[in-house]
Amino acid sequence: MNFASRLVQKVKDRFVQHKLKAYADKLKAIAALDMTGWDDGRLKAEAAALQERVRAGTPLNDVMAEAFAIAGEAASRVLGMRPYDVQQMAGAALHDGCMVEMQTGEGKTLAAVMPAYLNALQGKGVHVLTFNDYLAGRDAQWMGPVYRFLGLTVAAVKEEMTTEERQRAYAADITYVTAKQAGFDYLRDTIAMTEGDIVHRPFHYAIVDEADSLLIDEARVPLVIAGEVASGGNDGGRMAKLAKELTLGEDYDFDENKRNVFLTESGSEKAEKRLGSGNLYEARNSHLLTALNCALHAESLLKVDVDYVIRDGKLEIIDPYTGRVAQNRHWPDGLQAAVEAKEGIETQSSGKILGTITLQHLLSLYPKISGMTATAQDSADEFEETYGLSVVQIPPNRPRIRIDHESRIYTHKEAKLKALVKEIAEVHGTGRPILIGTSSVEESDMLAEELRKAGVACHVLNARNDEKEAEIIARAGELGAVTVSTNMAGRGVDIRLGAGDAAQAEKVAGLGGLYVIGTHMNESSRIDNQLRGRAGRQGDPGSSRFYVCLEDELIHRFGIEKAIPAAYRTGRQEDELSASVFSKKIEHIQRVVMGQNFELRKTLNKYSDMVEEQRRIHHEQREAVLRDRSGMSEREKHIRLYLMDKAWADHLAYVSYIREGIHLESLANRNPVDEFHHRIIHAFEQLPDKLEKETAKALGRLEAAGSSDREEWERLGFKPPSRTWTYLIQDQFMEKKTSIFNF
Repeated sequence: MNFASRLVQKVKDRFVQHKLKAYADKLKAIAALDMTGWDDGRLKAEAAALQERVRAGTPLNDVMAEAFAIAGEAASRVLGMRPYDVQQMAGAALHDGCMVEMQTGEGKTLAAVMPAYLNALQGKGVHVLTFNDYLAGRDAQWMGPVYRFLGLTVAAVKEEMTTEERQRAYAADITYVTAKQAGFDYLRDTIAMTEGDIVHRPFHYAIVDEADSLLIDEARVPLVIAGEVASGGNDGGRMAKLAKELTLGEDYDFDENKRNVFLTESGSEKAEKRLGSGNLYEARNSHLLTALNCALHAESLLKVDVDYVIRDGKLEIIDPYTGRVAQNRHWPDGLQAAVEAKEGIETQSSGKILGTITLQHLLSLYPKISGMTATAQDSADEFEETYGLSVVQIPPNRPRIRIDHESRIYTHKEAKLKALVKEIAEVHGTGRPILIGTSSVEESDMLAEELRKAGVACHVLNARNDEKEAEIIARAGELGAVTVSTNMAGRGVDIRLGAGDAAQAEKVAGLGGLYVIGTHMNESSRIDNQLRGRAGRQGDPGSSRFYVCLEDELIHRFGIEKAIPAAYRTGRQEDELSASVFSKKIEHIQRVVMGQNFELRKTLNKYSDMVEEQRRIHHEQREAVLRDRSGMSEREKHIRLYLMDKAWADHLAYVSYIREGIHLESLANRNPVDEFHHRIIHAFEQLPDKLEKETAKALGRLEAAGSSDREEWERLGFKPPSRTWTYLIQDQFMEKKTSIFNF
């Protein structure tokens, strides 16, 4: 580390200590309130009195120490778990609206109880947004007795719940729910035809678990509610065939970072000849050009068993950050159809989009949010800039003794694989458990086969057998266990030494604890650190090491020839590369890519922010109609709501159509973002006038028909979707960008 780096780190360390001192002072105030001698009756009475004071208007900060002391004492009595000092500090930072970084196994679930309890005293509801449905149910059941002891209600939202059950769950003082489920319920509320159909109450405060995943990795993923199955075919099969006939490098090429694909002049001529379309770049052919670009993207940039799997005749997208099948997720319609056509799968229509919102925009609806994760510091600038969340690093209750070894770097994949198998076999021979994190389903299957050839039995965990996840993870810390996984084992899983058996755990600890091996480095160091964090939980021994080669996707995609000085370049060799310059340059690539992805998200936000602004204007107007208690008749209200929903759905369809092809504006030296804004603003400005005319026309029809009941209105065609469903769009960046690399 050079002088400048040491100086920056020193300043950061001092800043961290300054933050922690403030929370240490709060901790003293909490500790001063000793309630261990109180009986249960007195503790409950004090909790009831505290709730009355808060609902009478006492500021939360004035009672924070008292509330935290009460909640901590209740947790000790009900669960046998007294919060550690560091958990109380974390809870205080969460209450302050910060992003809390706590290491793996340090008890984030209990740390969230104190701020959730405090903020719930206002009677406006607190949402604890979890990573998946399992955790929502588990945490509500686990921590629920504490809240109930203190006189509050708690619930978890499950996917199969009815409207009435959801209403009761959201009416609870504390509600555990996934961010996506809360978002889908919000979208359903936005098309409710009566107030009785609404499940949410106004948002108040949210604590976001695994916050870096939800607030950064998935922040711009649009949540969608759809209905009214779309009709009409598509050009998927024809375009898929044409894409296979075109040649990479001659007819089409990638942008510098392999995010997009573009036709060359030769490719355009061939495509125009095959399609008989004339000039592809004329406005009348924009749908063909968009469809062909989607087909080329599907053919050359999306790969089976890496980006998606085929199961039971259906295409299922793999979440790149978790390695799991992303349930109910689609790519944008054109790209989804293109990949299905490429694989010869019947196209699954997504229907007509009735409403959409990104997780980032959903969370911005909460007046107050905070978050917690084991990996926040690497993205501190983004948390601050995008959400106004300051990162607070909480020290561990016990010192971390995990050893993170330097990466081993090889020139080519074959040498890396050979070294991996040798290392795994040798360590396996000692009985020490090993967890290997791979880059894809394809790689995990391939490595497992190589290990079997070497006589090493292993369990494989990837998107093809995700139903066995709990069983495989439960045994991953046993003596002699070898687990080969995608990123599925990299976040949110708790691997106990000896699988929870004390005697076996002692033996495993004596061997050095869990050994985590990464077969590649991710674009984000946060993902790498999540994998490392599976070892060394709560002061356990453990170690980690990454195996990297110069042919890995991260390095290959972003140009190793730019990163490595000519003097250090070398041919293929079997031994690892020892020059430290390689490690430094690979880390540099990772930092640059993380920065580039940050810029990418900001660019994509320029598209979605304008649509969200329009959605909020539309929703405010719709809410005024829905909750109108003046003379407006039920018939007029029904017609207005129906037509407003139809107009918004049509607008979203237009936005989607424009968005899929807007990147092509760069070919005409026009700014795609500016052009996108111009078009959708113009379209949105036309909605009020169209809506007024259609409403008057519809009411005239109903007046002429003499219809006065809802069933008759619906029979005449003014019927909302009889069936709706939800899914997520796996957005793809399809716009030419200039590289920001500066080696």
